[in-house]
Amino acid sequence: MSLVTNNKLENNKYELKFEIGAEDFEKAVNAAYLRGKGSITVPGFRKGKAPRKMIEKMYGEAAFYQDAVDALVPEELGKALDENNLEPATQPSITMESAGKEGVKFTAIIVAKPEVKISDYLGIEIKKPDNTVTDEDINAEIENLKNRNARLVSVDDKAAEAGNVALLDFEGFKGDEAFEGGKAEGYELELGSGQFIPGFEDQVIGHKAGEEFDVNVTFPETYHVEDLKGQPVVFKIKLHEVKVKELPEVDDDFIKDTTEFESLEEFKADLKTKLEARKTQQAEAESESMLLEAVIGKMEADIPEVMFEDKANELVTDFGYRVRSQGMDLDIYLQYMGMTRESFKESFKDRAQMEVKLRLALEKIAELENIEASEEEIEAEYKKYCDAFNVKMKEVKARIPAKSLAMDIKVSKASDLVREKAIFS
Repeated sequence: MSLVTNNKLENNKYELKFEIGAEDFEKAVNAAYLRGKGSITVPGFRKGKAPRKMIEKMYGEAAFYQDAVDALVPEELGKALDENNLEPATQPSITMESAGKEGVKFTAIIVAKPEVKISDYLGIEIKKPDNTVTDEDINAEIENLKNRNARLVSVDDKAAEAGNVALLDFEGFKGDEAFEGGKAEGYELELGSGQFIPGFEDQVIGHKAGEEFDVNVTFPETYHVEDLKGQPVVFKIKLHEVKVKELPEVDDDFIKDTTEFESLEEFKADLKTKLEARKTQQAEAESESMLLEAVIGKMEADIPEVMFEDKANELVTDFGYRVRSQGMDLDIYLQYMGMTRESFKESFKDRAQMEVKLRLALEKIAELENIEASEEEIEAEYKKYCDAFNVKMKEVKARIPAKSLAMDIKVSKASDLVREKAIFS
């Protein structure tokens, strides 16, 4: 092994220094030549048949150094990590000091996964959330149905209130200049819905149809238009009409007209069945969440901050893929949301911390319970990836190391074990 020194710089952080001798480096360079010669053309030789010395004469003696280093560094680093029981929490930082005929010297800074302690993780008691459907639940759903079928009735002498719909014209001014996108005519705004920036709807409330007035507001610092971020503006308002919601009476006739049921009693019975199913599903999800939080609470570990950072970045990247699959760029999406990449990543902070902690806890449980992943299980997981992404097995195995996939399987088994042994009351 080429590891020379292993210095612990601070908690979970190590400096590993490597020296690879001239003989080993020469072997790596020759191996790089054998891998790459097939794509190199030298005048006077058939493609792939040029001797190494001839290629080095044309391109310099360091022609294959980089390829040799690229192969040697991960190989030697991997051996050192295994030998010293170090598992990186993030991508190691590599500094090349020298590479030449005399050999290679490089330094790796490793932030290792923390030591994890956990106990009492089997037989955790979880109190199930109440999933009883009450009359209030049913009445709330009926109110929603009434609101969906409400009529809007214009009132001339009534001041606008929260819940009313205001038909208005508006134009926004920053100083004396109208700004782009700040004008509309005949706009229907439900007051209290939060559609507009804070303060706008509150200042429409209390006015009557026919009135003209100003609304003074300040755009949020996170607003997506740069020139308006944090800026005070004035909207000139003309209120044409105030409409109030007129709710229908819920009886058998109403139910026949708006649903597939013949009576209110029949509708309520079906509604109760659906609400029970929904509440049961919600209760199961909440129980699962409480169980996972309990598992995390039984773990002790000094977790490097970089693990949370990496997970948050991963969640942002995954979200970007999903947005792109729907035909939208992530940056454009963030503009619509009035967010920066940094503030968006910050929104994943709590989730990232929970996922990192849970993963560490379950990995430790898998170790303590001697949980293993069989070759058959690993191959089955590889096949799932092939089927899901329509790629060949060889490509999947090149992208996903078997060791990583095996750990995913063990973590899944550990999670199943904790769930099976939990006591739900």
